[in-house]
Amino acid sequence: MLDRLRDSGFEVEFTNHAQAIMLHDFPDLIDELEGALLNISLPMTEIIGGGGGEAKMTQRLRRGLAALQWSKHNFEMKKIVDGVPKESVSHEIDHVRRADSGTVALEIEWNNKDPFFDRDLENFKRLHAEGAISIGGIITRGSEMQATMRSRVEKFATDRGIDSFDGLEEFGAGSPTGPQRRQIEADIARGADFATAWSRKFVADKFGQATTHWAKLQDRVARGVGNPCPLILIGLSPSIIDMSA
Repeated sequence: MLDRLRDSGFEVEFTNHAQAIMLHDFPDLIDELEGALLNISLPMTEIIGGGGGEAKMTQRLRRGLAALQWSKHNFEMKKIVDGVPKESVSHEIDHVRRADSGTVALEIEWNNKDPFFDRDLENFKRLHAEGAISIGGIITRGSEMQATMRSRVEKFATDRGIDSFDGLEEFGAGSPTGPQRRQIEADIARGADFATAWSRKFVADKFGQATTHWAKLQDRVARGVGNPCPLILIGLSPSIIDMSA
């Protein structure tokens, strides 16, 4: 299942019989999810020049999923005693796909702070316990994408001739903060060229170990966060990165 994703370098993992559940209860949804992921592209210019807010790649993936009826939904659970509401808890999920056999919930964590994984997995656990969802899914940066991000950023800067802070601004990558600039200048003083020094600082700050990526997700799953909700975990492949754009 999801072999086309694996063939394209995506990482795929299932927990708590999620694979059997998907195959038996949601066969059509497998093709929808695979098609949406295989259809996305991430231009390197968006990685370099991306500012605040949600990444454009994530927005495109969300639109593709929404077109297939994977819509945002707010689950609300209420406790009522003798007709009087005593407690109300809501869980907003970015993508929910309903079928006759049940419901699949999906979150995309392209580049967030890694505690968001705890939030997502705990939400899935509670919703599954209440029978609101059959499976939870998380999409994040895969291990190879994470491991090669700095070298890709450096290559892109080198290929584009970005060799100064002015060059960064002219390209649209913005200007580093004062502390970032001092770190880059210190690395250059130790012998690094501009592309190497800048890419090292840029990737450490924007895609560092404390952000959402495959290893951080695996750490939580190994500790049992989200159990016993069946999970589909997908790591984005570096094959989606377009170095020429």
